[in-house]
Amino acid sequence: MKKAIFLDRDGVLNEVLTKRVKFVNHPKQLFLLEGASEAVARLSKAGDPIFIVTNQGGIGLGFMTEEKLEKVHKRLCELLAEEGGMISGIAYCPHKPHAGCRCRKPNPGMLVGLAEEHGLDLTESVMVGDHERDIEAGIAAGCKTVFIGTSESKADYIAPTLLDAVEPILSLLQ
Repeated sequence: MKKAIFLDRDGVLNEVLTKRVKFVNHPKQLFLLEGASEAVARLSKAGDPIFIVTNQGGIGLGFMTEEKLEKVHKRLCELLAEEGGMISGIAYCPHKPHAGCRCRKPNPGMLVGLAEEHGLDLTESVMVGDHERDIEAGIAAGCKTVFIGTSESKADYIAPTLLDAVEPILSLLQ
């Protein structure tokens, strides 16, 4: 079984709740955070697969369709690939907040599903997110965790940006 890196999307890779964009419901609303593409490229060079795990309650609430989300994710992967970043897969929860599903973070369903599908060892893997629900999902799945931001967290490591977190992520994978 292999280890992997799980990345939350909004607030880790791309802007959300900024002056420029509130939510990403269309590829034109997708703006990578500074250093995110470089960070994914550096993590990709290390050789472990990288997966995106993202709550997308806007689908359940009717703000966007799964088809539009697929276009957003296609654009995201294209932007990350420009610097050499490779995404092995994307899992998303389309359910409304408070729907009680097992996939919506802080539940670990997306991570567990990807682990089963790709033969991943969650205890050797790292979950990276900018909300405590991301960290809780990682802990519930048995992963090591990295929090992106400046507030307190239960995570194993805290870094202000994904680029700042590259070395800690790689050290947690050893």
